Amino acid sequence: MKKTPLHSWHMANNAKMGEFGGCEMPMWYLAGARKEHFAVLTSAGIFDTSHMSVITVRGEFSFQLLQKTFTRDLTKCLYKNKVPLTPGHCIYGAFLSDRGEVIDDAILYQMSSNSYMVVINSGMGDEISNHLLFHSKQENVEISNCTGLFGKIDIQGPLSAKILTKVLENAETTMGNMPFFSFKGGFISSFPTFGQSVKINDGTKILLSRTGYTGEFGYEIFVDIKKVVTVWEKIFEAGKDLGLLPCGLAARDSLRVGAMLPLAGHDIGKWPFINNPWTFALPFNIDGNGFTKPFVGDKALLNISHPYFTFAFVGHDPRKVSAGNNCFAYDMSGEKIGTVLSCVTDVAIEWHNKKIYCISSPDKPKNFNPRGLSCGFIKVNKKYFPGQILELKDSRRTIKVVITDNIRPSKSARK
Repeated sequence: MKKTPLHSWHMANNAKMGEFGGCEMPMWYLAGARKEHFAVLTSAGIFDTSHMSVITVRGEFSFQLLQKTFTRDLTKCLYKNKVPLTPGHCIYGAFLSDRGEVIDDAILYQMSSNSYMVVINSGMGDEISNHLLFHSKQENVEISNCTGLFGKIDIQGPLSAKILTKVLENAETTMGNMPFFSFKGGFISSFPTFGQSVKINDGTKILLSRTGYTGEFGYEIFVDIKKVVTVWEKIFEAGKDLGLLPCGLAARDSLRVGAMLPLAGHDIGKWPFINNPWTFALPFNIDGNGFTKPFVGDKALLNISHPYFTFAFVGHDPRKVSAGNNCFAYDMSGEKIGTVLSCVTDVAIEWHNKKIYCISSPDKPKNFNPRGLSCGFIKVNKKYFPGQILELKDSRRTIKVVITDNIRPSKSARK
């Protein structure tokens, strides 16, 4: 297995390690996944995400290539008024096969008019690079797999900015005017930089991005691989008195599901990328019967004869089932209707008077002390609607769940 530059730090701090995406990663630390989950909602958590892959796409035809291969329409994708992607902004989307199936999802950063950075999942650098090369037709575009040149750290939670003010040069100027899905800076000389240089107070250059994979307010930090340990330790020390905890992949998983975010290869994958909670990543026209641009996989998505539907669900208590090949969804007549893609327990939510509240909800009931609720995603063979009851079964148990269009309330990412 591969190891991130922070592997020794994780081991020294008693992390429970496991394999993910071909890399040995921390699953949780001594505090445990439950406290790590709570930290991100009430204070802050710090995540090692150096296992992710990065590709740069540069040159005269870089826009044309990404407009052809990425699911977002780069001419109309930002904010509610759908303005074009511009330098200093990034967007979520996916790369599809000709069959409309997900190769990988990604965040696309525009560094300049002809320069982009693509952040994809662990181990996907070569596959997405080859996909882009295939569709570039040798035009004037340079595609570089830069995986292994950088470290990546996520700091997520309501106190993230307060912690970063302790370690950033010119923190107020840097973090001012940074809406969700914007970024500043650059981290190695071979990468382009957007706007002002962003530095840690020891002079280390970073790229600071107002993004994350938890649904909560926070940042992602890209840094030269040689500097990642130093930057991690500076942030960790700066946040200790504010409740910052190191967080593993277990909390990352429960947080992202509660935030209605998919995991590639589980919730999106080798089936058409449509009829799911993430169709905002497709360039639908106003009527919803076509797309505003042609792209790889578009025709397959519009001509499906036997569609699947992906829905989010939430249970009635913390009990969960083991998602995978032997875990199925049933309607209330007992008919098998599909499979369970993900199932976790969001430990910070609970039902109260037929409504779900979160520990961070401003209107939560007095003395609110949630046990948590199971939640996740299912892929089924027909359309259902929020409020409908289904059953999920694995080899151990059966649980009743309700279809929903929102799991964890009061998410703060866009604040």
